Amino acid sequence: MAEVGFAKTFLSSLDSRPAKLSADHVEDPKGFPARPPYILPRMPKPMSKPSKLAPGQERSITVTLKSLRNPPLDIKLTSQPLDTSVLDIKSKVLAQTRIPIAKMKLLHNKKPVPDSKVLKDLLGDADTAIDFSVMVIGGAAAIPPEEPKEEPKAAPKAQPTGSAALETDEFWADLKGFLMQRLKDQAQAEQLSTLFKSSWQSSQASP
Repeated sequence: MAEVGFAKTFLSSLDSRPAKLSADHVEDPKGFPARPPYILPRMPKPMSKPSKLAPGQERSITVTLKSLRNPPLDIKLTSQPLDTSVLDIKSKVLAQTRIPIAKMKLLHNKKPVPDSKVLKDLLGDADTAIDFSVMVIGGAAAIPPEEPKEEPKAAPKAQPTGSAALETDEFWADLKGFLMQRLKDQAQAEQLSTLFKSSWQSSQASP
């Protein structure tokens, strides 16, 4: 019975409320309460006006890269333009230390910096230097061993030509091999090779 009494009380309280609005009800905007305009707060630091500089007048940045862990690094890159990307800096570190770019992370203010960032995004309006911490994944083991330098090969000796070639044993060996390849008979090839050589020697001995 208590539930029935609660239901009757609830229904009677609903009847005392205003009727529901229809789906096509439109309220007059003039009846809305007045609201003050919203004003954005002032910026703590005024925005600097972009200044147009002639080519070559842009400030250059000194980039310092350090790592206290293995391998220890202390690299300074001077005269870097503002549009130098983090990936470009990694490439210059690779050229000096052979650390692969995939194994290298640069941190600025103890936070990793993505490769797409440029120095302009990380510096203030008057900064001329920036410091990075280098973290090498895998430590010194990530650096590939230095490849041994190849010794320059000696230039091949010039082969004699003309009558000078006939005085070398290589010529007659080549001739013998050619005859054996064409005749398919070793004895015949040796006989012809000896005949050719003796004929040439006799022609050179005769006045």
